[in-house]
Amino acid sequence: MPGDRSPLEGIRVLDLATVLAAPVTATMLGDFGAEVVKVEEPGRGDFTRDGPGSSTPGRRSLQWIQEGRNKKSVTVDLRTARGQELVRELVPHFDVVVMNFRPPTLEEWGLTPERLQEINPRAVLVLVTGYGMSGPHRDRGAFDRIASAFSGLTYVSGEPDGQPTRTGYAVIDYMAAYLAAFATVTALYDRDRNGGTGQIVDLGLYEAGFRASENALLSYAALGKVRERQGNRNLQIVPASDFDTADGRRISVHAGTDALFGKLAAVMGVAELAADPRYATRESRVENQDELYPVIAAWVGRLSADEAVRVLNDAGVPAAPIMSIADIAADPHYRERGTITSLVDDDWGELPMVAPLPRLSGTPGRIRSLGPRLGEHTDSTLTDLLGLDQHAVDALRADGVI
Repeated sequence: MPGDRSPLEGIRVLDLATVLAAPVTATMLGDFGAEVVKVEEPGRGDFTRDGPGSSTPGRRSLQWIQEGRNKKSVTVDLRTARGQELVRELVPHFDVVVMNFRPPTLEEWGLTPERLQEINPRAVLVLVTGYGMSGPHRDRGAFDRIASAFSGLTYVSGEPDGQPTRTGYAVIDYMAAYLAAFATVTALYDRDRNGGTGQIVDLGLYEAGFRASENALLSYAALGKVRERQGNRNLQIVPASDFDTADGRRISVHAGTDALFGKLAAVMGVAELAADPRYATRESRVENQDELYPVIAAWVGRLSADEAVRVLNDAGVPAAPIMSIADIAADPHYRERGTITSLVDDDWGELPMVAPLPRLSGTPGRIRSLGPRLGEHTDSTLTDLLGLDQHAVDALRADGVI
């Protein structure tokens, strides 16, 4: 049974970032036990506080409830010299500092990684910027949409005869957060296990999308092939596509190996297709896919989505309904496995949300608190870590620094 210990217990993270990959990196570290102190703009707070719920006390939007979980909120105006000084005073108290400001901003505010390394040589400095800290585009800004375009992900997404289409979620932001969190714990391991020191984690947002580009660059370099939009099909793995069902829904089916195609042909009642020279091998199926797909579509189209998915999976063929968020909220697998967890919030009542991922058997992630009110921990952090008395804190607040 899991114990009460968290794997990152004792690690302290200073989250100076906003929108979205870098602060989510800190959220993931917090899910597994790190103490995360989030620095926000006084009066306004993090970008994710906007949206539904932003008018609640403390600007606790629904997105903030989740992405601000397991964090303490401290307000500091980084545009002021005293605010920048406060942050530099905080840095020695932290193992990890997460930022996503562009290099010119870091230089202007005196928060460059080189400066922070001088202040705290043991800190792991995590910089998740649009294009990284080097290269001709280092000073440009980017968001998920821009990084998706630059990484090549947008170009290959969409129908073959249509325009490129961005994915429906901020996929690159979250992929970058996974990479940055992995890099952070790797750097901490090297520091604490191998006798290393602090170091700089330098991740360009676009690099997360590029790392997911499979063998596209190799194919272009060696064969001159440019990966194009394929719609719902994978042109090199057949059959692998989506199909309409009798009840007006859609399901996704993947039977791209020879063994899986044999199972699919059998469950469709046309087992002879697996031996047909047109479909017997991966190469032949790719060549004759325009003849094969209508056969599969006709069979799927006679069944309801639930029936088709059940029959296919019972036969060992991977298939799933194409799920909306409403479908996911009602799906028993998400709940019973623990991919979704529910917590009671003072402002919102019971709320389902994504559980800490991935699952660890001995030291699982935990949600110890939901996104805090703006500035909820400012006074306690400045007094506990910096030793300021309440008079000094009040003076900073009167000056608009916090």
